Amino acid sequence: MTVCGECVAVGRRHVDPAAQAARLRAAAGPGDRVRLSKCLDVCSQANVVIVQPAPAARRAGAKPVWLGLVEGAVEDDVVAWVRAGGPGVAPLPMILSLNEIAPGPRS
Repeated sequence: MTVCGECVAVGRRHVDPAAQAARLRAAAGPGDRVRLSKCLDVCSQANVVIVQPAPAARRAGAKPVWLGLVEGAVEDDVVAWVRAGGPGVAPLPMILSLNEIAPGPRS
């Protein structure tokens, strides 16, 4: 997972990106990487998390999924989906489909 490290600049969200990355890292499985990025250029959807497919799923054609407005209970839904396999392995849960956004302009 990649957590936008600068989304709080919008001022609408009160999520500390470093703390969010730490929470996701603690909740994710031992093989799941969580990293903090620079600005992803979709600040209107703060805070943004990109869920990467596992290597085998990527080789099979799975693409990263961008999620916006990730805070609170949505973090738990993201972790549950990643633990179930994430993109290319487990279908995107309907509740998370509400948070799916188009990739930012830098992707």
